[in-house]
Amino acid sequence: MNTKAPEKNFADIKDMTFERALKELEAIVGKLERGDVELEESISIYERGEALRDHCDRLLKAAEAKVEKLTLGADGAPTGTTPLDKDGNAPF
Repeated sequence: MNTKAPEKNFADIKDMTFERALKELEAIVGKLERGDVELEESISIYERGEALRDHCDRLLKAAEAKVEKLTLGADGAPTGTTPLDKDGNAPF
């Protein structure tokens, strides 16, 4: 049995910045936590929240892939960069 919400067309989400998507996701969580939303609207905003969460996750993973650690020489001057691994450490 598939427990994931059905895919809907949330085309506007794909163009959102991380900050905008996160802000909307936080607003949705707040509404759902208060419990003052009708059942049908709760389902609808929950599905949108899932799409926003997935979008934020993709943006974070893309940002992590771009992050690099500066390498310094003995004199403390930058000598280049090394990609970070998933734990934030430079491979040696």
